[in-house]
Amino acid sequence: MKELTLGMLLAVFEEIFGRGLFWTMVAVAAVVTVLYLYVLIRDRHMSARKFLLAQLFMPVGAIAAVVFVQKVTNSGFGDIGGPIDWLVLLGVAAAGAIGLAILVYTAQALFTGKRTQP
Repeated sequence: MKELTLGMLLAVFEEIFGRGLFWTMVAVAAVVTVLYLYVLIRDRHMSARKFLLAQLFMPVGAIAAVVFVQKVTNSGFGDIGGPIDWLVLLGVAAAGAIGLAILVYTAQALFTGKRTQP
C-alpha cells in the first residue's frame, strides 16, 4: 500500500462493515445532510434552543458509535493497542457525536416546524 486513494478507502470500509451496511450508512448520512441543509435554508438561522438540545445528545452519539463499531468489527476494547487505535477510536466517537447532534437538530426542526418571528 504505497498511496492512499479514494478507491482503496472505499474497499477498506466495505470490507470492515460489509457492502450493504456501508452503503446504507452512506445513504442515510446523505439524506440527513440534505435535510439538515434544507432546514438551515428554510429557517435562515440556527435556533439556540434546538442546538443546545442537540449538543446534549452528543455523548450518547459518541458512545453509540464506538459500541456500534466494536460490535460490527468483532473486536473489543482489549484489542486496542497502539496510539493509532486510540486516534481511530476518538475519531469514531467524534463522528458519532457530531452525526447524532445533526440528526437531533434536523429532527427537531422538521417536526416542530419553522417558528414565526413576533
